[in-house]
Amino acid sequence: MAKAGETVLEIDLLALEHNYKFLKSRLDQETKFLGVVKAFAYGSDSVAVARKLEVLGVDYLAVAYVSEGVALREAGVKTPILVLHTLPISFDDLIVHNLEPNIYSPKILNQFLEVAKQKNLNKYPIHLKFNTGLNRLGFVADEIDALTEILNNQDKIEVVSIFSHLAASEDLNESEFTEKQISTFQNITNILLPKLKRRPMLHLLNTSGIINYAKSQYDMVRSGIGLYGFGNESAIDAELKPVATLKTVISQIHVIQEGESIGYNRAYKAKEAVITATLPVGHADGIGRQYGNGKAHVTINGQKAPIVGNVCMDMIMVNVSEIECKEGDEVIVFGENPTAEEFASGAKTISYEILTGISQRVTRLVVDN
Repeated sequence: MAKAGETVLEIDLLALEHNYKFLKSRLDQETKFLGVVKAFAYGSDSVAVARKLEVLGVDYLAVAYVSEGVALREAGVKTPILVLHTLPISFDDLIVHNLEPNIYSPKILNQFLEVAKQKNLNKYPIHLKFNTGLNRLGFVADEIDALTEILNNQDKIEVVSIFSHLAASEDLNESEFTEKQISTFQNITNILLPKLKRRPMLHLLNTSGIINYAKSQYDMVRSGIGLYGFGNESAIDAELKPVATLKTVISQIHVIQEGESIGYNRAYKAKEAVITATLPVGHADGIGRQYGNGKAHVTINGQKAPIVGNVCMDMIMVNVSEIECKEGDEVIVFGENPTAEEFASGAKTISYEILTGISQRVTRLVVDN
């Protein structure tokens, strides 16, 4: 791969393919696979990722909001797309672009059904979400009778899937809670399915669910972070490949004398002479201030260079006293070393946040060979 000449986010679609095949290998052959491409495909490039997944044969895609699905449709993506957080203001765009809404409350159901009647739709596909313990979105078991009465007395919309979302599937210390969620979902579907005219797909597992609770894979599974190279546990991370690598370059090198300070608020004061490199990436690019003052490191010529001082809007400074390097040399902010998970952990956050936080001003470079 070419050396970076500026700050770029390199997106490796072969790594995406590897991760997809690895996750698929843990499933029954007939289990369908939904790839989550919300938030610019976890900060990468939603169009490039969706197109690649489409070629690989993914059964469904999911986005958070209608505008994300519209962008994929306008780029020519034809795979069914589930919109996870449907809002009434976007119903018209959703229907025009053949997107499929997550219906999660009686109010949203009635509002969407009203629009479906106005547009004289016929069995438009919808998905029902039930709350089994995450307590974010979803119907509850007590609403099943009222829900099915509405659904069975119309022909404008049709339920194509029923799903829920696990809250702590990555934490085996919470296995009892997760098993309770699985049991709750099973009980809900046992009651609901006989009341529906058509049997929809069932799906519950996220990436960590695929890894830890594959017995409950139902008809389909959903994976987001796993596709991008992270399994929420080190043994699985070792089997996956990071899709996104944030690269930059050394803009300038400074020799800082004992007693001198570096950056805003003089957050770093040298106790001895140090050599620093200034890099053209900062909190406007997604490297927040919480990573400053030694909380994270980058890699230069295979060696760790900790961030010193406060992160600036457009720049960070790193300590290269022990590294042989020069202006123009390539720098790995995260990728294989350090991984996004390792980089994020220094600031006590997670890979999801650093990946999805990379600014759209950072050039995306898609690699597929």
